Amino acid sequence: MNYEVKRLVVNYKTLEEFKQFKEYGIQELSMLEDLQDNIIENDSESPFYGIYYGDKLVARMSLYKIESAYDKYFEPSEGYLELWKLEVLPHYKGKGLGSALVEYAKTFNLPVKTNGRQQSSGFWEKMGFEPVSYVEERDRGENPYVWYPQGVSEQRLA
Repeated sequence: MNYEVKRLVVNYKTLEEFKQFKEYGIQELSMLEDLQDNIIENDSESPFYGIYYGDKLVARMSLYKIESAYDKYFEPSEGYLELWKLEVLPHYKGKGLGSALVEYAKTFNLPVKTNGRQQSSGFWEKMGFEPVSYVEERDRGENPYVWYPQGVSEQRLA
């Protein structure tokens, strides 16, 4: 099945939809505060992407571009995407929505890093992600999984 991934507009309707997701937290609350302070306009670049079923948001993720100066994962260091808050509403799981979002992230042809939750390693590996060599001072208890586009490999830290 083919799903259309859309960049989500940051507005009250989207933030209201986010309340349905378990991972509703600090990021969304800070966007709500920004909205209330009239900082964010409807056309501002949102880091959130989602899939709608009819007019209902049923799956979402956030993608943040990390500049090359802060890249401690990839070689060559040209910047990468950090994928957060990948989540599908319970009634819509098992329909390929999470996979569609991850495949969409890969279309930017930048390396992608995520932090796998417990028992999610099988999903990330199925999506072509690999665990990185754990480095305590870099990873700080996270469980990073990465996807390498062609020509990119793991950065070797001294």
